Amino acid sequence: MAGNPEVDKAFSNAMRWRQEADQLREILLECGLTEELKWGNPCYAHDGKNICIIQRMKDFLALLFFKGALLRDPDGVLERQGPNSRAGYRMRFTSVQDVARKAKSIEAYTREAIEVEQAGLLDGKGFHDR
Repeated sequence: MAGNPEVDKAFSNAMRWRQEADQLREILLECGLTEELKWGNPCYAHDGKNICIIQRMKDFLALLFFKGALLRDPDGVLERQGPNSRAGYRMRFTSVQDVARKAKSIEAYTREAIEVEQAGLLDGKGFHDR
């Protein structure tokens, strides 16, 4: 699946976590998501609804699922963004190997996040305790 030219430019100009983000982007596009830049970051959507966003942090690359608190986490890879964060949960990556090792989880969690969005589940309803 082809990416967005605006996002292509952002990826090519990125200095931090470039290879990891490229690999993550490929997985997300293969899941059928569309991409655009939002809040200065590559954001991935399904049928116009935000599913996840890639965030470049100082010490890691993150994939934030906007309704991550509604996802099951059988692999134990989701974490809260911060103490006051309720809905958004993220996966952390620190190397290309880390992204590759978590590829199946990324795909499964992305597909579940799409299902959550299609089901119309609302933020604050059905959060899993972590």
